[in-house]
Amino acid sequence: MTQPMIELRHVTQRYGTHTILKDVSLALESGKFYTLLGPSGCGKTTILRAIGGFDQVTAGDIFFDGKRVNDLPANRRNVNTVFQDYALFPNMTVAQNVAFGLTIKKMPADKRDDEVAKALKLVRLSDYGNRAISALSGGQQQRVAIARAIVMQPRVLLLDEPLSALDAKLRRAMQYELRDLQQRLGITFLFVTHDQEEALAMSDDIFVMNAGEILQSGSPVAIYNEPVNHFVADFIGESNILPGHMVADYQVSFDNRTFECVDAGIPSNEPIEIVIRPEDLTLTDLDHAKLKVTIDNQLFRGDYYEIGATDDQGHSWLIHSVRATVEGQQVGLTFQPDDLHVMRLHEREADFEARLETYEEVEGTAHDEA
Repeated sequence: MTQPMIELRHVTQRYGTHTILKDVSLALESGKFYTLLGPSGCGKTTILRAIGGFDQVTAGDIFFDGKRVNDLPANRRNVNTVFQDYALFPNMTVAQNVAFGLTIKKMPADKRDDEVAKALKLVRLSDYGNRAISALSGGQQQRVAIARAIVMQPRVLLLDEPLSALDAKLRRAMQYELRDLQQRLGITFLFVTHDQEEALAMSDDIFVMNAGEILQSGSPVAIYNEPVNHFVADFIGESNILPGHMVADYQVSFDNRTFECVDAGIPSNEPIEIVIRPEDLTLTDLDHAKLKVTIDNQLFRGDYYEIGATDDQGHSWLIHSVRATVEGQQVGLTFQPDDLHVMRLHEREADFEARLETYEEVEGTAHDEA
Protein backbone atom coordinates (compact mmCIF):
# COMPACT_ATOMS: atom_id res chain seq x y z
CA MET A 1 0.00 0.00 0.00
CA THR A 2 1.21 3.50 -0.84
CA GLN A 3 1.72 6.02 1.93
CA PRO A 4 -1.65 7.41 3.04
CA MET A 5 -2.33 11.07 2.43
CA ILE A 6 -3.91 11.37 5.88
CA GLU A 7 -3.49 8.94 8.73
CA LEU A 8 -4.78 8.83 12.30
CA ARG A 9 -2.84 6.55 14.62
CA HIS A 10 -4.39 5.55 17.96
CA VAL A 11 -6.18 8.87 18.39
CA THR A 12 -8.06 9.40 21.63
CA GLN A 13 -10.09 12.49 22.45
CA ARG A 14 -11.36 13.29 25.91
CA TYR A 15 -13.38 16.18 27.28
CA GLY A 16 -13.05 16.12 31.05
CA THR A 17 -13.75 12.56 32.18
CA HIS A 18 -15.61 11.65 28.97
CA THR A 19 -13.85 9.79 26.16
CA ILE A 20 -15.25 10.84 22.78
CA LEU A 21 -12.77 8.96 20.57
CA LYS A 22 -11.23 5.73 21.76
CA ASP A 23 -7.96 4.63 20.10
CA VAL A 24 -9.10 5.47 16.56
CA SER A 25 -6.86 4.60 13.62
CA LEU A 26 -7.68 5.19 9.95
CA ALA A 27 -5.93 5.97 6.68
CA LEU A 28 -7.14 8.02 3.72
CA GLU A 29 -5.74 7.77 0.20
CA SER A 30 -5.67 10.62 -2.26
CA GLY A 31 -8.63 11.18 -4.59
CA LYS A 32 -11.27 9.01 -2.93
CA PHE A 33 -14.67 9.68 -1.37
CA TYR A 34 -14.71 8.54 2.27
CA THR A 35 -17.62 8.64 4.69
CA LEU A 36 -17.73 8.58 8.48
CA LEU A 37 -21.08 6.95 9.23
CA GLY A 38 -22.74 6.48 12.59
CA PRO A 39 -25.46 7.70 14.95
CA SER A 40 -25.43 11.15 16.52
CA GLY A 41 -22.73 11.57 19.14
CA CYS A 42 -20.52 8.69 17.99
CA GLY A 43 -17.46 10.89 17.35
CA LYS A 44 -17.71 11.53 13.60
CA THR A 45 -17.45 15.31 13.80
CA THR A 46 -14.69 15.03 16.40
CA ILE A 47 -12.56 13.17 13.84
CA LEU A 48 -13.31 15.86 11.26
CA ARG A 49 -12.31 18.61 13.67
CA ALA A 50 -9.10 16.79 14.60
CA ILE A 51 -8.10 16.42 10.93
CA GLY A 52 -9.03 20.03 10.20
CA GLY A 53 -6.93 21.29 13.10
CA PHE A 54 -9.83 22.78 15.05
CA ASP A 55 -9.22 20.55 18.09
CA GLN A 56 -6.06 19.18 19.67
CA VAL A 57 -6.30 15.44 20.30
CA THR A 58 -5.70 14.09 23.79
CA ALA A 59 -3.51 11.21 22.62
CA GLY A 60 -2.30 9.68 19.37
CA ASP A 61 -0.97 11.24 16.18
CA ILE A 62 -2.25 12.72 12.92
CA PHE A 63 -0.10 12.53 9.80
CA PHE A 64 -0.32 14.30 6.43
CA ASP A 65 1.90 12.66 3.80
CA GLY A 66 3.82 10.92 6.57
CA LYS A 67 4.50 14.11 8.54
CA ARG A 68 3.06 14.55 12.01
CA VAL A 69 0.75 17.58 12.09
CA ASN A 70 -0.66 17.52 15.62
CA ASP A 71 0.72 21.01 16.28
CA LEU A 72 0.12 22.43 12.79
CA PRO A 73 -2.60 25.14 12.84
CA ALA A 74 -5.74 24.74 10.78
CA ASN A 75 -4.77 27.38 8.20
CA ARG A 76 -1.64 25.44 7.24
CA ARG A 77 -3.18 21.99 6.74
CA ASN A 78 -4.43 22.44 3.14
CA VAL A 79 -7.90 21.19 4.04
CA ASN A 80 -11.21 23.02 3.91
CA THR A 81 -14.50 22.36 5.65
CA VAL A 82 -18.13 22.64 4.58
CA PHE A 83 -20.20 22.94 7.74
CA GLN A 84 -23.73 21.73 8.38
CA ASP A 85 -25.11 25.28 8.50
CA TYR A 86 -22.90 26.39 5.53
CA ALA A 87 -21.67 29.46 7.54
CA LEU A 88 -22.22 31.85 4.61
CA PHE A 89 -22.05 35.62 5.08
CA PRO A 90 -25.55 37.05 4.52
CA ASN A 91 -24.24 40.59 3.89
CA MET A 92 -22.11 39.41 0.94
CA THR A 93 -23.03 38.34 -2.57
CA VAL A 94 -22.43 34.81 -3.80
CA ALA A 95 -19.17 35.84 -5.50
CA GLN A 96 -17.96 37.71 -2.41
CA ASN A 97 -18.64 34.66 -0.25
CA VAL A 98 -16.68 32.42 -2.59
CA ALA A 99 -13.83 34.94 -2.80
CA PHE A 100 -13.54 35.41 0.97
CA GLY A 101 -10.59 33.08 1.56
CA LEU A 102 -8.73 34.39 -1.48
CA THR A 103 -9.26 37.96 -0.25
CA ILE A 104 -7.76 37.03 3.12
CA LYS A 105 -4.77 35.59 1.23
CA LYS A 106 -4.45 38.94 -0.61
CA MET A 107 -4.70 37.33 -4.04
CA PRO A 108 -4.69 39.98 -6.83
CA ALA A 109 -8.22 40.98 -7.82
CA ASP A 110 -8.05 39.81 -11.46
CA LYS A 111 -6.72 36.37 -10.55
CA ARG A 112 -9.19 36.13 -7.66
CA ASP A 113 -12.10 36.85 -9.99
CA ASP A 114 -10.90 34.17 -12.38
CA GLU A 115 -10.68 31.59 -9.60
CA VAL A 116 -14.14 32.50 -8.30
CA ALA A 117 -15.59 32.15 -11.79
CA LYS A 118 -14.02 28.69 -12.15
CA ALA A 119 -15.36 27.56 -8.78
CA LEU A 120 -18.89 28.79 -9.52
CA LYS A 121 -18.79 27.02 -12.88
CA LEU A 122 -17.80 23.77 -11.16
CA VAL A 123 -20.87 23.94 -8.90
CA ARG A 124 -23.11 25.12 -11.77
CA LEU A 125 -23.72 28.60 -10.39
CA SER A 126 -21.96 30.70 -13.03
CA ASP A 127 -24.85 33.16 -13.36
CA TYR A 128 -25.38 33.61 -9.62
CA GLY A 129 -22.31 35.64 -8.62
CA ASN A 130 -24.15 38.90 -7.96
CA ARG A 131 -27.08 37.38 -6.09
CA ALA A 132 -27.69 37.77 -2.37
CA ILE A 133 -27.39 34.65 -0.23
CA SER A 134 -30.96 35.16 1.00
CA ALA A 135 -32.21 34.83 -2.59
CA LEU A 136 -30.88 31.27 -2.94
CA SER A 137 -32.51 27.94 -2.23
CA GLY A 138 -31.02 25.52 0.30
CA GLY A 139 -29.35 23.48 -2.41
CA GLN A 140 -27.86 26.60 -4.03
CA GLN A 141 -26.52 27.79 -0.68
CA GLN A 142 -24.92 24.41 -0.16
CA ARG A 143 -23.19 24.71 -3.54
CA VAL A 144 -21.92 28.19 -2.65
CA ALA A 145 -20.39 26.75 0.53
CA ILE A 146 -18.68 24.05 -1.53
CA ALA A 147 -17.44 26.60 -4.07
CA ARG A 148 -15.98 28.71 -1.25
CA ALA A 149 -14.12 25.64 -0.01
CA ILE A 150 -12.82 24.33 -3.34
CA VAL A 151 -11.69 27.75 -4.60
CA MET A 152 -8.85 27.44 -2.06
CA GLN A 153 -7.71 24.29 -3.90
CA PRO A 154 -7.49 22.06 -0.82
CA ARG A 155 -6.19 18.54 -1.07
CA VAL A 156 -8.93 17.39 1.29
CA LEU A 157 -12.51 18.62 1.62
CA LEU A 158 -14.20 17.89 4.95
CA LEU A 159 -18.01 17.87 4.81
CA ASP A 160 -19.92 17.87 8.10
CA GLU A 161 -23.47 16.64 7.30
CA PRO A 162 -23.92 19.32 4.60
CA LEU A 163 -27.14 17.76 3.23
CA SER A 164 -29.02 17.39 6.50
CA ALA A 165 -31.09 20.58 6.12
CA LEU A 166 -32.36 19.73 2.62
CA ASP A 167 -35.66 18.08 1.75
CA ALA A 168 -35.59 14.44 0.60
CA LYS A 169 -35.77 15.09 -3.16
CA LEU A 170 -33.12 17.82 -3.15
CA ARG A 171 -30.95 15.77 -0.83
CA ARG A 172 -30.95 12.88 -3.29
CA ALA A 173 -30.13 15.22 -6.18
CA MET A 174 -27.23 16.74 -4.23
CA GLN A 175 -25.81 13.27 -3.59
CA TYR A 176 -25.27 12.95 -7.34
CA GLU A 177 -23.87 16.50 -7.48
CA LEU A 178 -21.33 15.88 -4.72
CA ARG A 179 -20.17 12.53 -6.07
CA ASP A 180 -19.79 13.98 -9.57
CA LEU A 181 -17.93 17.01 -8.24
CA GLN A 182 -15.50 14.86 -6.26
CA GLN A 183 -14.71 12.78 -9.33
CA ARG A 184 -14.21 15.84 -11.51
CA LEU A 185 -11.94 17.55 -8.97
CA GLY A 186 -10.02 14.39 -8.08
CA ILE A 187 -9.50 15.53 -4.48
CA THR A 188 -10.23 13.58 -1.31
CA PHE A 189 -13.64 14.06 0.29
CA LEU A 190 -14.28 13.07 3.90
CA PHE A 191 -18.04 13.17 4.44
CA VAL A 192 -19.85 12.91 7.78
CA THR A 193 -23.40 11.57 7.93
CA HIS A 194 -25.79 9.46 10.00
CA ASP A 195 -27.76 8.57 6.85
CA GLN A 196 -26.98 5.02 5.71
CA GLU A 197 -28.48 5.45 2.24
CA GLU A 198 -26.39 8.57 1.68
CA ALA A 199 -23.19 6.78 2.70
CA LEU A 200 -23.89 3.70 0.57
CA ALA A 201 -24.73 5.77 -2.51
CA MET A 202 -21.78 8.15 -2.49
CA SER A 203 -18.73 6.52 -0.93
CA ASP A 204 -15.69 4.64 -2.13
CA ASP A 205 -15.09 3.54 1.46
CA ILE A 206 -17.09 3.86 4.67
CA PHE A 207 -15.99 3.93 8.30
CA VAL A 208 -18.88 2.75 10.50
CA MET A 209 -18.67 4.28 13.97
CA ASN A 210 -20.38 3.94 17.30
CA ALA A 211 -19.55 5.23 20.77
CA GLY A 212 -16.18 6.66 19.76
CA GLU A 213 -14.87 3.63 17.88
CA ILE A 214 -14.60 2.48 14.27
CA LEU A 215 -16.39 -0.86 14.14
CA GLN A 216 -15.88 -1.67 10.45
CA SER A 217 -14.42 -0.09 7.33
CA GLY A 218 -14.58 -1.03 3.69
CA SER A 219 -16.51 -0.55 0.49
CA PRO A 220 -20.28 0.02 0.67
CA VAL A 221 -20.93 -3.40 -0.90
CA ALA A 222 -18.63 -5.20 1.54
CA ILE A 223 -20.10 -3.51 4.60
CA TYR A 224 -23.68 -4.10 3.45
CA ASN A 225 -23.13 -7.75 2.53
CA GLU A 226 -20.61 -8.69 5.24
CA PRO A 227 -21.34 -6.78 8.49
CA VAL A 228 -18.95 -7.74 11.26
CA ASN A 229 -21.34 -7.52 14.18
CA HIS A 230 -24.93 -6.95 15.27
CA PHE A 231 -24.65 -3.17 15.42
CA VAL A 232 -23.33 -2.82 11.87
CA ALA A 233 -25.87 -5.28 10.47
CA ASP A 234 -28.71 -3.44 12.19
CA PHE A 235 -27.48 0.08 11.42
CA ILE A 236 -26.59 -0.40 7.73
CA GLY A 237 -29.83 -0.84 5.85
CA GLU A 238 -32.55 -3.12 7.19
CA SER A 239 -31.94 -6.65 8.40
CA ASN A 240 -33.52 -9.73 9.85
CA ILE A 241 -31.12 -10.89 12.59
CA LEU A 242 -31.77 -14.25 14.25
CA PRO A 243 -29.89 -16.35 16.79
CA GLY A 244 -28.61 -19.70 15.60
CA HIS A 245 -25.63 -22.05 15.61
CA MET A 246 -23.33 -23.76 13.14
CA VAL A 247 -24.23 -27.37 12.39
CA ALA A 248 -21.22 -28.07 10.17
CA ASP A 249 -19.41 -26.44 7.28
CA TYR A 250 -22.02 -24.94 4.94
CA GLN A 251 -24.87 -25.70 7.33
CA VAL A 252 -26.51 -23.46 9.89
CA SER A 253 -29.45 -23.88 12.21
CA PHE A 254 -32.00 -21.23 13.20
CA ASP A 255 -35.72 -21.26 13.84
CA ASN A 256 -35.32 -24.96 14.82
CA ARG A 257 -34.40 -25.82 11.22
CA THR A 258 -31.17 -26.52 9.34
CA PHE A 259 -30.31 -24.60 6.17
CA GLU A 260 -27.51 -24.54 3.64
CA CYS A 261 -25.15 -21.56 3.73
CA VAL A 262 -21.81 -20.61 2.16
CA ASP A 263 -19.81 -20.30 5.39
CA ALA A 264 -17.20 -22.74 6.62
CA GLY A 265 -14.42 -22.93 9.21
CA ILE A 266 -16.63 -22.20 12.23
CA PRO A 267 -16.75 -24.92 14.92
CA SER A 268 -19.88 -27.03 15.12
CA ASN A 269 -22.47 -25.86 17.67
CA GLU A 270 -20.87 -22.42 18.01
CA PRO A 271 -23.57 -19.80 18.69
CA ILE A 272 -23.91 -17.34 15.82
CA GLU A 273 -26.26 -14.71 14.44
CA ILE A 274 -27.84 -15.00 11.01
CA VAL A 275 -28.47 -11.90 8.89
CA ILE A 276 -30.97 -11.99 6.04
CA ARG A 277 -31.73 -8.77 4.18
CA PRO A 278 -35.45 -8.18 3.53
CA GLU A 279 -34.90 -7.89 -0.22
CA ASP A 280 -33.35 -11.40 -0.26
CA LEU A 281 -36.55 -13.02 0.95
CA THR A 282 -38.95 -14.27 -1.73
CA LEU A 283 -42.64 -14.93 -1.15
CA THR A 284 -43.69 -18.40 -2.29
CA ASP A 285 -46.48 -20.92 -1.81
CA LEU A 286 -46.49 -22.99 1.37
CA ASP A 287 -45.52 -26.22 -0.41
CA HIS A 288 -42.18 -24.75 -1.57
CA ALA A 289 -41.42 -22.68 1.54
CA LYS A 290 -38.28 -22.88 3.63
CA LEU A 291 -40.11 -20.87 6.30
CA LYS A 292 -43.79 -20.16 6.91
CA VAL A 293 -44.89 -16.78 8.26
CA THR A 294 -48.12 -14.97 9.01
CA ILE A 295 -48.52 -11.46 7.60
CA ASP A 296 -48.90 -8.80 10.30
CA ASN A 297 -48.88 -5.61 8.21
CA GLN A 298 -47.65 -4.05 4.99
CA LEU A 299 -46.81 -0.58 3.68
CA PHE A 300 -46.61 0.45 0.03
CA ARG A 301 -43.26 2.14 -0.59
CA GLY A 302 -43.75 3.01 -4.26
CA ASP A 303 -41.60 0.38 -5.98
CA TYR A 304 -42.06 -2.37 -3.37
CA TYR A 305 -44.18 -3.46 -0.41
CA GLU A 306 -42.62 -3.45 3.06
CA ILE A 307 -44.15 -6.43 4.81
CA GLY A 308 -44.03 -7.37 8.49
CA ALA A 309 -44.61 -11.00 9.43
CA THR A 310 -44.14 -13.50 12.29
CA ASP A 311 -43.05 -17.14 12.10
CA ASP A 312 -44.16 -20.07 14.29
CA GLN A 313 -41.21 -19.47 16.65
CA GLY A 314 -42.36 -15.93 17.38
CA HIS A 315 -39.59 -14.27 15.37
CA SER A 316 -40.47 -11.09 13.47
CA TRP A 317 -39.58 -10.81 9.78
CA LEU A 318 -39.24 -7.84 7.46
CA ILE A 319 -39.79 -8.60 3.77
CA HIS A 320 -39.46 -6.38 0.70
CA SER A 321 -41.54 -7.64 -2.21
CA VAL A 322 -43.18 -6.36 -5.37
CA ARG A 323 -46.12 -8.62 -4.50
CA ALA A 324 -48.89 -7.45 -2.20
CA THR A 325 -50.10 -9.66 0.63
CA VAL A 326 -53.12 -9.75 2.94
CA GLU A 327 -52.97 -9.19 6.69
CA GLY A 328 -53.48 -12.50 8.52
CA GLN A 329 -52.50 -14.56 5.47
CA GLN A 330 -49.96 -17.37 5.90
CA VAL A 331 -47.30 -17.37 3.20
CA GLY A 332 -44.05 -19.13 2.48
CA LEU A 333 -40.56 -17.62 2.37
CA THR A 334 -37.60 -18.90 0.45
CA PHE A 335 -33.99 -17.75 0.01
CA GLN A 336 -30.66 -18.92 -1.40
CA PRO A 337 -27.67 -20.17 0.65
CA ASP A 338 -25.65 -17.06 -0.18
CA ASP A 339 -28.47 -14.88 1.17
CA LEU A 340 -27.56 -16.03 4.69
CA HIS A 341 -24.75 -14.08 6.31
CA VAL A 342 -23.21 -15.69 9.39
CA MET A 343 -21.86 -13.46 12.17
CA ARG A 344 -19.76 -14.88 14.96
CA LEU A 345 -20.50 -13.50 18.42
CA HIS A 346 -17.33 -11.53 19.06
CA GLU A 347 -16.95 -9.81 22.38
CA ARG A 348 -17.88 -6.16 21.91
CA GLU A 349 -18.37 -3.00 23.95
CA ALA A 350 -21.27 -3.53 26.34
CA ASP A 351 -24.36 -1.34 26.27
CA PHE A 352 -23.63 1.02 23.36
CA GLU A 353 -27.07 2.59 23.71
CA ALA A 354 -26.55 3.54 27.36
CA ARG A 355 -23.34 5.36 26.47
CA LEU A 356 -24.73 7.09 23.41
CA GLU A 357 -26.67 9.82 25.20
CA THR A 358 -23.58 10.87 27.16
CA TYR A 359 -21.45 10.95 23.99
CA GLU A 360 -23.96 13.11 22.15
CA GLU A 361 -24.29 15.59 25.03
CA VAL A 362 -20.55 15.92 25.67
CA GLU A 363 -19.53 16.14 22.01
CA GLY A 364 -22.17 18.77 21.31
CA THR A 365 -21.14 20.85 24.32
CA ALA A 366 -17.46 20.69 23.38
CA HIS A 367 -18.17 21.88 19.83
CA ASP A 368 -20.34 24.72 21.05
CA GLU A 369 -17.47 25.92 23.24
CA ALA A 370 -14.85 25.55 20.50
